[in-house]
Amino acid sequence: MAPSDAILERMMTFHPKVIDLTLDRTHRLLAALGNPERCLPPVVHIAGTNGKGSTQAMIRAGLEAGGASVHAYTSPHLAWFHERIRLAGKIISEAALTDLLDECVQKNGAGEITFFEITTCAALLAFTRTPADYTLLEVGLGGRLDATNVVDHPALTIITPVSIDHQQYLGETLGEIALEKAGIIKRGVPVIIGPQDDAGLAVIEARAMRLGAPVLAFGQHWHVHEEHGRLVYQDEKGLLDLPLPNLPGPHQIQNAGAALTALRHLGATAAQCEAAVTQAFWPARMQRLRQGPLVDSAPQVELWLDGGHNPAGGLAVAATLARMPMRETHLICGMLNTKDVRGYMVPLASQTTLLHAVEIPGEKNTLPATITRDAAISAGMKAEVAGSVAEALRSIAAKAPNARVLICGSLYLAGTVLRENG
Repeated sequence: MAPSDAILERMMTFHPKVIDLTLDRTHRLLAALGNPERCLPPVVHIAGTNGKGSTQAMIRAGLEAGGASVHAYTSPHLAWFHERIRLAGKIISEAALTDLLDECVQKNGAGEITFFEITTCAALLAFTRTPADYTLLEVGLGGRLDATNVVDHPALTIITPVSIDHQQYLGETLGEIALEKAGIIKRGVPVIIGPQDDAGLAVIEARAMRLGAPVLAFGQHWHVHEEHGRLVYQDEKGLLDLPLPNLPGPHQIQNAGAALTALRHLGATAAQCEAAVTQAFWPARMQRLRQGPLVDSAPQVELWLDGGHNPAGGLAVAATLARMPMRETHLICGMLNTKDVRGYMVPLASQTTLLHAVEIPGEKNTLPATITRDAAISAGMKAEVAGSVAEALRSIAAKAPNARVLICGSLYLAGTVLRENG
């Protein structure tokens, strides 16, 4: 176990709840650390239900193509915690992470604080100690009471598409959830709004109006679509004719639109905008696995990995599969017991030959494989239980060696796969 792993494990015990949404504890620790949130390079703050990470990755690719150095904070991590904190383009080192975590533990003292709150404080502290031109902050959950929502004057805020998820924390209706996401909007700070349902858009625009925040909304101030195998983007500054995003899936068109709007607002060139859509990398979002032990165990299988886990994520994956060449398609699926499992699966039924239900190793909130299987059957799929991802893949390869296989249903499952596939 690395030194940082031991500290991170101990941090899990600092609060009786994994999630307890409030900003009080975060502000207390930040004050003890000297308020690093007030000393960050210009901040772009990103909230939304789906697309936050992909949008952030495209913005970072565009900024870095112009020679800028960029801090980035995201969650959850996939294989290793270090992935959450990128300092001037590079994932934080073990030594730097260990020192920061130690410092935050000492400054926190005996006070209760959640894992996400104290690690967010560590990231913000890290960002003040390495020079950079920009800071990209991805919201962890919601927005209004998320630990990242401590920057009073960001350069820009972004709200990607909002849909139903995390109802136990954010509210039952789309309007209630959108209001939580809109909590990142700051007085006088421009907000970029991705495609939204009418109920969500009305709430977001109303908050922006109350705060005098200039709105840059999809369908009003910017437009993006696919045309003849190209991405066409237009705003008041003119038209961009670009290659399609290298991140697979038609949903990446709208994520690219939000990223391009941000880049144009920040003064990016056309070359930077092209780099944003052609050079971004974001793992476990319809990621093709091309090497590693899992690939070697089924060399003829076309193996993919995706961490989407809510109904909107299921729709996005289904649309991506529908655009691929016809091929027998198997899902290896493991999900958390807090998710709308059937809602995730219904869009995928028409694209799936057989679903292989697995449990997520080491995850206490994993849904039992039998329940995942039953949910798939109720969603109109053929489904069976497998003991593990590796076992399911071996079974598929034995019966359909040229199949397309998508491992899906949870970022936690995706992280396990990336660690094991090395």
